[in-house]
Parts: sequence; structure tokens; C-alpha cells
Amino acid sequence: MRHARALWRLLRLVGHGAAGLWTIRTRFPGWTPQQRAQAVQAWAARVLALSGIRLQVDGGMAAGPVLLVANHISWLDIVVMHAAGYCRFVSKADVAHWPLIGSLATGAGTLYIERASRRDAMRVVHHMRDRLLAGDVVAIFPEGTTGDGRALLPFHANLVQAAISADAPVQPLALRFAERTGATSFAPSFVGDETLVGSVWRTLAAEGLVAHVRYGAPQQHAGRDRRAWAQALQDEVERLHGQTF
Repeated sequence: MRHARALWRLLRLVGHGAAGLWTIRTRFPGWTPQQRAQAVQAWAARVLALSGIRLQVDGGMAAGPVLLVANHISWLDIVVMHAAGYCRFVSKADVAHWPLIGSLATGAGTLYIERASRRDAMRVVHHMRDRLLAGDVVAIFPEGTTGDGRALLPFHANLVQAAISADAPVQPLALRFAERTGATSFAPSFVGDETLVGSVWRTLAAEGLVAHVRYGAPQQHAGRDRRAWAQALQDEVERLHGQTF
């Protein structure tokens, strides 16, 4: 039953992805930014529904301009955060070349970064600053990679500079996946030697999965440099993650 359930969900998701790509290519050019944002959020919410995942949100996303910082557990994190509220993600450049997913991510307004290049990091910081000055909500995963969902990896401070340069607030948020019983679920995890295919299949085969999003209060840099602020943000995300969902 688990494999049949996963296969059925996967087939429906492929169709939903194709429909999303058609919308991006044929309708997005004539839509306003607000209409695009609403469409992306609705599309992401439908992905969760088709995957059998319930979304639970505690608190709310601040209005832009704001930089969101979150812990990183899974390939599913971006979908979950889009379903909770539309934002522009900063993602590794490889994603742009993934079949179907890359086109969907680009259409959703993703900003891409070559993580191994310091020069490219500065380019992205400037682009993020411009988007924040334009009033956007931009989201990053400061850990730089996925963790095991138990403890956070150290936050990298480079991209936090964009909020300082734009004098924009940063809003921390915590992500967690849980089983129906409330226990933490590691089905969507994508870390270490785990494969993307295996993670997707485990997620689609799971029953009663809940995606939790907990927003914290927005913070101003208040004269802190990017390293001190990144550490304070990590402490707050850890606090949010440690609370009972």
C-alpha cells in the first residue's frame, strides 16, 4: 500500500508540475507581481495536498521588505515556505538546471548563487539588497546545506549583509516535519548519503505527515555586524525550533 500510495502521488505531482510550467510560460508574462505571488503560493499549497502533507503555521510572515532566515532540512522546505507565504529564495545555481524543477524555481523568482565563488556571493548580496529595497520578501537558508533536523549547523553570515545594506529587518523561522502522533518525522530528510529520489519516495509513501512553520519576530540589525547578527538569528531559530509545535 505504501508503494502504491507513493506512485499515485508522484504521478499526480508530475501533472501538477507540468501545469505549473505551462502557467509560468503562458500566463506569467501578462500577470502583475502580486498575481504571480498568489499563483506560486497556491501551487505550492497544492503540492503539499497532493503529497498528503498538512501545513501548520504558527505566527505570520512580515510584510516586505524583509529577509527570512530558516533552518534547512529537506528539498521540501522551499515548497513548505512558499505555501505559508510567497518569497524569493536564494538557491544554489545547480537547481536552475534541474529538469522541470529548475524552470519552476526560476519562474517563482529564485535568485541563484555559485556557493563556491566569493565574487558571486557578493553579486547575489547586491541583488538581494535591490530586491529588499524594492519591498520584496527574500528567503535564505544560512546553514548553506541541509541538516539532520535535530540540531542546526552554524549560520553563514555573508548573505545577511544584504539586510544591513538595505536597512531591512530579518525574520527568523523554524521548520519541522512531524508524524501524525507529533513525533519528528525524518521521511523528508535529505542529508549526507541520502539520495533525492529516496527522500522524495519516503515522503510520498508517508502517511499523516505534517509540515510545521513557526515565525519569530522580525529583528533590526541595531548596529550589529553581519557575524554577530547571524549568531543572534541562529540562536532565535534554535529557540523557535526547540519550542513545542
